[in-house]
Amino acid sequence: MSARNTVRRLRSALPSRHAAEIAALVVTGLLAVVMLGFVVLYWLQDVPGFGVAYEGYRELGLGMDAALGTNVFSYPFMWQSIATGVFIGVVAPLVGSFLVHRQMALIGETLAHTAFAGVAFGLLFAGLFGFGGSPLLAALIVSTVGALGVNWLTKHTDSYGDVPIAVVLSGSFAVATLVITYGRGQTGIDIEGYLFGDIAIVTAGSARLMAVLTVCVVGVVVWFYKELVFTTFDEQAARVARLDVDRYNTLLVVVTAVVVVGSMQILGVILVAGMLVIPVAAASQVSRSFRETVYVSIIFGQASVVAGFAFAVAAGMPSGGSIIVMTVILYVASVLSPD
Repeated sequence: MSARNTVRRLRSALPSRHAAEIAALVVTGLLAVVMLGFVVLYWLQDVPGFGVAYEGYRELGLGMDAALGTNVFSYPFMWQSIATGVFIGVVAPLVGSFLVHRQMALIGETLAHTAFAGVAFGLLFAGLFGFGGSPLLAALIVSTVGALGVNWLTKHTDSYGDVPIAVVLSGSFAVATLVITYGRGQTGIDIEGYLFGDIAIVTAGSARLMAVLTVCVVGVVVWFYKELVFTTFDEQAARVARLDVDRYNTLLVVVTAVVVVGSMQILGVILVAGMLVIPVAAASQVSRSFRETVYVSIIFGQASVVAGFAFAVAAGMPSGGSIIVMTVILYVASVLSPD
């Protein structure tokens, strides 16, 4: 009896599971706010009053380099890459939670290939006509159009549910290969960084774009959370309740396209779907409700980004592969964890 009472006292002294999840979620949110602050301050560093705050980040980077024995955190491009990765760690699992429970995991891969075609067009136009905009803007437009196309084909064809997705996936990647081949002959465009993910291709403009997209995606999901949950788990009941199900389905697909475009610069086209699916799959193994799955998947996603970046910097490996390997490790650990 005394041993049993001791175990009970020890368990009661430990923080509850809910409290631990909330604490981890708060840390994740604070990290995202800090990174958002860097992106804003780097943009406004020449404005009086903002330069001093920006120098605080520089000093923090110098301190991290001194503590870790590295020479990377004092450079703005590394902070831009970390900020972009942190944003991805929030929005990808957040949107992926709805996709996985709708059995739409393949849609992320499809929209990634569509966005890849957009990047190819953007780089081609930049080489031929001197267009100075980010190729991610072209990817955002093409990916959104592809998302709407998938949604339209799903509603207006008699094929099985995943056939339109497969058609758009194959067709968009085929177009991308043609554009790349043509572009290399005309302008010598290089697109490998977008295939596998590369922290070097994250520019200040790309980081700002990802920051804006993150705020928009989180705002949309929070605002329409109840409707998205309703249509995810019982679409027929949602129609009976006179919800515009098609509208929310379209909204989710478009939001997914936005997340994919923002994520491909760090994760790459080939691996971007993993961040939408694997953290959610891992969270589903240990969560007791959909809301908890959302929370835990964001925590897992953020932990994977931080650990993946650390490994990539230390070992000189690609960021995309490093991050996804960390998500797989978390998934395996969650499967093997005791109930």
